Amino acid sequence: MARIATVCTDERRGTRLVDMSAIRWYRMSSALAELGHDVDILHGRLKWRPIQRPNSLGPRLREVPLGRARWGDYDVVKTLFHRGFETLERFGGAGHPFVISKLGSVVDDHDRDGIYFYGAQREAFFRTQRRIAETSRYVAVISEPARALWRARHGPTDDVLLVPGAADARLPDLGADPFPDAVRPRVVFAGNFYTGDRRSQGAAHETIAGKLNAVGAALRARGGALYVLGPGDADSLDPDAVRYLGEVPYAASWDYLRHADVGRVVSAGAFMHNNESTKIYHYLRVGLPTVSESGFPNDHLIEDTGHGRLVEPGHLDELVDATLWAATALPDRRPAVDHILRHHTWRRRAEPYDRLIREQMARPPDEPLTKP
Repeated sequence: MARIATVCTDERRGTRLVDMSAIRWYRMSSALAELGHDVDILHGRLKWRPIQRPNSLGPRLREVPLGRARWGDYDVVKTLFHRGFETLERFGGAGHPFVISKLGSVVDDHDRDGIYFYGAQREAFFRTQRRIAETSRYVAVISEPARALWRARHGPTDDVLLVPGAADARLPDLGADPFPDAVRPRVVFAGNFYTGDRRSQGAAHETIAGKLNAVGAALRARGGALYVLGPGDADSLDPDAVRYLGEVPYAASWDYLRHADVGRVVSAGAFMHNNESTKIYHYLRVGLPTVSESGFPNDHLIEDTGHGRLVEPGHLDELVDATLWAATALPDRRPAVDHILRHHTWRRRAEPYDRLIREQMARPPDEPLTKP
């Protein structure tokens, strides 16, 4: 077993399980603890008060303020996303000999199609990637295109792990119908739809919000309703076309999926070069028929399970037709659920880290850990 620290952000809001980044952070940390490691989630709440005590979340899993971080006490430090590594740098831990840096998106050294970070924002992320490549022992990405781009820009190394997204194996008990009305079919878009700030993807938000408004209006004209659930700039949503449900704690969000008829995914452009849609895992985890614009690295899951349809990006009429079809044509949810439970849980995603860490920890004590 190893002592592991996980770092994502020093923001006070960073541990609210609403945004997918925080959800992944906590779920992966929990999965590593279940596999036998002692895991500390280093968070930013009251970060300048080092006397604050750690908070136990269960066997082998704690929350610890960043102000108490003693990097030498850990065998492994795992960062999440560009900001996780930047946080590690700010708190003096980037020199640790065994850092695993997980990235949700890999950017290029120039603006390019399919990667929705541009200009100064992309340049800042690329500078962070260079520092990660120089100092982190391993890098983890979520798709093969991301791994290929990393190797093309930062060296053809073998220290790039492929660790896609996932969904929970255990869910809260089924609760009451949380929707505010009985309009059917209910179509839900659940997850972050971005804002225009420097840490988000402003162009992606504009495109996604426009598509949600257009599809929502078309769906309403045919008797259905589109609901949006999650964080983002709701001012861009047309209230006559889209019913915004706000941010909902992660545990409560499952009831929205289980009481919906169709899960919706829309793309920020013609395709997503290396950033997958975690919505797909979650929709299929509850057997929710899923209709998505094609072009995501993980949209094959819809075809693998046969539980939905893919539509070419921008074909919004076809998207509405496919949604109305899926609402009634796919009553058996169990095969999709079983597929996710077999192949795409957080424990399955933690297993590559577990194997790697155990292999490295088994090295002779006089053989120092060095970057491959």
